[in-house]
Amino acid sequence: MKTVIIIPARYASTRYPGKPLVGLRGPDGVSKPLIQRSWEAAMAARGIAEVYVATDDTRIADAARGFGAQVIMTSSDAENGTMRCAEAVANAGITADLVINLQGDAPLTPPWFVEALAEAMKTSPAQCATPVIRCDAETVSHFREDRRHGRVGGTTAVFDVNMRALYFSKEVIPYTPEGNHDPIPVFHHVGIYAYRPAALAAYQGWKTGTLERMEGLEQLRFLENGMEMACVEVDGKGRVFWELNNPVDVERIESVLAKG
Repeated sequence: MKTVIIIPARYASTRYPGKPLVGLRGPDGVSKPLIQRSWEAAMAARGIAEVYVATDDTRIADAARGFGAQVIMTSSDAENGTMRCAEAVANAGITADLVINLQGDAPLTPPWFVEALAEAMKTSPAQCATPVIRCDAETVSHFREDRRHGRVGGTTAVFDVNMRALYFSKEVIPYTPEGNHDPIPVFHHVGIYAYRPAALAAYQGWKTGTLERMEGLEQLRFLENGMEMACVEVDGKGRVFWELNNPVDVERIESVLAKG
């Protein structure tokens, strides 16, 4: 199964303009732009034929080419990462059995997340899939604290007994009472998607739905149009996988990078 990774990146983020070029210090003290750290995460995954950065911005393209990435230029009309991936596939004439969208603001993505997603899609009947991690109490506490302060700290997911996605939200779902001692049923959705070519083609023909518009989550378009999305539980190994959604996340991500 030929698998490629596309990293969509845009400069004009509503919450954090220019974030693909924001520097993040690693354990060696060296600062690298977010897009480079996301590309390095993608390059570490096994079994991937090609890795591309897809962008409409020359500043991001120049930076990506500077550290050795293959770049596909896309239009500024792409409304989200999934649409940018679809456009990149068309623009570059990519032929693949599976396209993985590793979002450019998820630099802490371990290679085994990508590998687990690709492996699951070998046998899954679903047209698309995404990984989820069971949250620990610390992560849920951070998510709740962010929501109290009006920040988006992470996306959570709920799914049925067959691991088919039911909903994704920037709120912390499902509701869990404070002091709950049962295994925490909150799952963090990490910003990676795997699509079969037919799923990308279908997505381009659908309009933005109400839930997607309200939550600002592109994957809800699949659910709103009745397409099955598989959730693949992956091992977080006790780590916190922050995405760069807000300036406060820079310090959080650097603290994780510092641990190696």
